[in-house]
Order: sequence, then structure tokens, then C-alpha cells
Amino acid sequence: MLKKYYHYFFLLTLAVIVFYSSDFKVIIAGIAIFLVGMIFMEDGFKLFSGGVLERALHVSTDTVPKAVAIGIIATSIVQSSSLISIIIISFLSAELITLSGAIGVIFGSNIGSTTTAWIISSLGLEIDIATYAMPMIIFGAVFVFSDTKSYQGVGKILLGLGFVFLGIDYMKDGFEVLQGRFDLSKYALEGYLGVLVYISFGLIATVIMQSSAATMALIITALATNQIIFVNALELAIGANVGTTITAILGAISSNANGKRVALAHFIFNFTAAVVAVVFLYQLMDFTTFLASKIGIADHDYGMKLALFHTVFNTMGVLIISPFTKKFVKYLEMLFIEVNLYALKPLYLDNVVINVPDAAIESIKKETIHLYDSAIEAISHSMFLHRHAFIKNPDLVGAVKNSDMSIDADISKFYTDKVKTLYGEIIHYATLSQENMNEENQNRVYDLKLASREIVEAMKNMRDLQRNIFYYSKSKNSYIKEEYNNLRVYIAKTIDTIEKLKEHVDDLDVITSIELLKEGIKGLDSIKNSRIDTLIRENKIDSKMATSLINDSAFAYDVSQKLIQVATILWIKDKDIRTLGVQK
Repeated sequence: MLKKYYHYFFLLTLAVIVFYSSDFKVIIAGIAIFLVGMIFMEDGFKLFSGGVLERALHVSTDTVPKAVAIGIIATSIVQSSSLISIIIISFLSAELITLSGAIGVIFGSNIGSTTTAWIISSLGLEIDIATYAMPMIIFGAVFVFSDTKSYQGVGKILLGLGFVFLGIDYMKDGFEVLQGRFDLSKYALEGYLGVLVYISFGLIATVIMQSSAATMALIITALATNQIIFVNALELAIGANVGTTITAILGAISSNANGKRVALAHFIFNFTAAVVAVVFLYQLMDFTTFLASKIGIADHDYGMKLALFHTVFNTMGVLIISPFTKKFVKYLEMLFIEVNLYALKPLYLDNVVINVPDAAIESIKKETIHLYDSAIEAISHSMFLHRHAFIKNPDLVGAVKNSDMSIDADISKFYTDKVKTLYGEIIHYATLSQENMNEENQNRVYDLKLASREIVEAMKNMRDLQRNIFYYSKSKNSYIKEEYNNLRVYIAKTIDTIEKLKEHVDDLDVITSIELLKEGIKGLDSIKNSRIDTLIRENKIDSKMATSLINDSAFAYDVSQKLIQVATILWIKDKDIRTLGVQK
């Protein structure tokens, strides 16, 4: 509720400024245009890269130095640390990368984000970028209407760059107009009071605009028009660095544990770098001036010197914190612990992930495996078995037949109260994720939706089977008791074999195991085998027992078949799925 009122207050304040202050209106318009450009650029890179960016981040994070390097490169190219953060959080949520790899990318992303300041200070203030902005916007609009996604991506990137350049030009013009009426530099504050005030301004501005790049553009244009002094610009830049982590934290509140860990890591890193930069502010300012003279930056070019300072203090932060990455990771892993794996609440369906196809697919797959594991626990209990008693047990038959039938398991209640909800969440999330996918990825998601459905159907069949298993296991008729024990053995063998094939690295071994399992459960097909006929003819079971056994054999056969199909989808590669002829 408070957030809503703050939003209304902000809109009201903005309206007053825009309609009653011509001096600030141009600057605010410049910021708005700049932010629109950043949004277009993010969307454009998502379309244009076609997953290349995601794959590069996925394969280049196995060591912290590589993760830092790819963070620098990726952020420098796409000019959006927020986009990189979203991809990293999504990959971590889907367990496609390690926490240390994600932290490394975040470290690198902070350095990479400083290239925005370099671009603005070197191009945006030295040349008439509005001249270049117009052609970019024109050609960008043309490309956006293309039928090809990569061309649409190029179009949005051009539109983004055009609007970014146009926004910078508006901000520069606004400050130049303002300079004729007000001299904000008269209100400059030096000393640590100035540090506190300007860091706070930088932080607040970044939280409001949700973009440290926009804040840096504003600072550099204000600095170039002498509206602020150099030391205050440095303090604003430090505040912007901290402010960008606040937006990440707010975004991670509704995320899963890994999303929260990355957001906290981002905050701790930026806050630590900011503290060090504040403590050694004047020494760093002198070092920046010295370094600028060595690399050819003019003494009066404060925009370029600010960009250099931004890079120096972020690099310094990486150098200080990187050696402690392992301890940092251990600390973060102790926070936000997920409890009760089988609570049947979604563990991987993070909305941050939903627009990144590869990560979304992996999240759906892991959630389906979570559903499968929970269903297997319920199915085992419905046969009055504990999984640990028969899975990987050399004497599986003995473990099943000698099991205690006292387990209290209501599979119908388990399905209604827990599984049905999680299944619904998976289907809903998977359907939404398909909106931004190509046909191949949509088919992969369809297979996972099919697997989820088969898991639920297997549980429904067990619900019908459970009552007779319990009833006939206590029967004085040893023949019918033996037959129902056989049904339990067949299903237990199916579950056990699937657990074993999960660990197989060789696809051929997995395919062989699946085919042998299919062959093995044919014994459950009561119509094709003559065992029940023999029992009836020899009067070993009565007609009621025979009818129940025929029906329940069919249920057991369907349960095993559905579990095999689920295993085929979840643990065999797409090429092998086609080989096995899994129904699409």
C-alpha cells in the first residue's frame, strides 16, 4: 500500500516539475528518452543474440576468472548490467551455473557497466550525436517490422542506440539552458558531508530511474556543463553503483533462494567497493588524475576522468573481494535455505527466468523432476513401501514381499492437496514461457508438459490400485496375495530401474535399460499372458478375485508405462526421444 502511495506521489511531483518548470523539463525528457532507449536495446539483444549470449554465459562460468571476464565482455556489449543479472539469476535458479560462477559474472558486470560512462563522455559530449541518432531511429523502425527475429533484434538495437544518443543530447541541452539561469555548482559540498549528501542523491536517482546508466549519463552531462564539481560527480557515481543493487534486491524479493543470494552478493560487493572508495576518495581522485595524464586524457576533460574513476574503483572492488570468493559462496549458501524438498511448492519456477528460453526449459524440467520425485514417494507409500527399502536393493523381490503393510498413505489426499497444485503451476508456467520461444523450444516444453501429465495420471492409477493391494495382501488366499505382491514388484522394479538409469552417462546404456524395462513389464498385460486364466481354471482364485486382478494388472501396466515415458522425456536427449518414438 505504501509503495502505491509513493508511486502516486512521485507521479504528482514529476507532473508539477514538467508542467511548471521549463528549465528541468528538457532534462527530464532526456532521461525518459534515454531509459526508453535502454529498454529497446535490452529487448533487441535478446532477439538478435538468439540464445548466443545465454550460451556464452552458460559455458564460460566454470572458473571465477572466466566468469569475471565474460561478465565484463557481455555487459560491455549489451550495455545493460540488469539484463546480464536477469540471465545469471535465471541460470542459477535453473542450476545451469554455480553460485561462484554467478558471483564472478556479477563482479565482471560491474566493470563492464563502466563502458557506458566511457561511451557517453567520449562520444556523447564531443560530437553532435543527435545527427547520428536520427538515422538509427529511422532504420531501426524499418527493421523492427521485419518478419525475421534477428532483423527485429537489429531494429530494436538501432532504435535503442538512437534514443540513448537522443536522450543524452536532450540532457546536455537542458543543462546548458539551465546554466544560463542557475549555477548549481554554487551549492557544491566538499568534505565528508558532501560525500554523504551526493552518494545519497546518486543512490536515490538510480532507484527512481531503475538504471545506473541513466544516472551516469545525467552526472556526466551535468559535469560537462559545469553544474557540478568533479569531486561531487565522483560521489554521485559511487551512489549510483550502490543504487543499482537496490533495484536488484527489490526484484529478488519474490525470487527463489538463489535469486536472493545473487542479489545479496551484488549488494555486498558494490557496498564494499563504495566504502573503500569513500574512505580513500581523495587518494583515488589523485590516482585517477595521475592515470588520466598517462593515457592521454586532457586535464580539463572531467567526463573522461569520471569514466576512468568509475572503472578504477569497480576494478579495485573486484581485486579486493575476488580472493575471498569461496568463503563468500559458503556464507551465501547458508542463507535463504529451501526447506522441505517435498513440500510440493514450486522450487524452480522463477518468473525472472520465464523470458530466457534455455533457462526456462531447464527450470520446467527440474520442476517436473521435483514433481516426479514427490510422486514416486507417494506411489511407493501407496504400495506400502519405503523407497530406501527397495531402490538399489539387490534383493528387491524379497524387500517388497517382506515389507511391513502398516504405512499410512492416502494417495488420493496427497494428489488433491499437493500434487494437483504443483502440476497446475508447472502447466501454467510452461504455457507462459512458450510465448517467447521458437518451434523447437516449444516442442521441448510440450514434452515436459506431457511428462507432468503422465506423472499425474500414474498417481491416479495408483489411487485406484491402492485399495485392492491393501485388501488382498491380507487375504488368506496365498495365490491372490502372491499376484498382488507381483504387481508391487513390477512397479518397484520400474522405479528402481529408472533411478539407476538416471546415473548412466552413456545414452546407449540408457536406451538399452529403457527397452529392457519395456520388455519386462509385458508380464503385467493380463490379456496377453495366461497366468490368470490358469488360476481361474484350477479354482485357485474366485471370479471376484479374477476380475479385480485383471483390472489391477491393467492399472499396474499403465503406471509402469507412464513412468517409463516420463523417464524417456526427462533423462534421454531429444535425438534419442525421436529414436524411441515418444509420442509428441
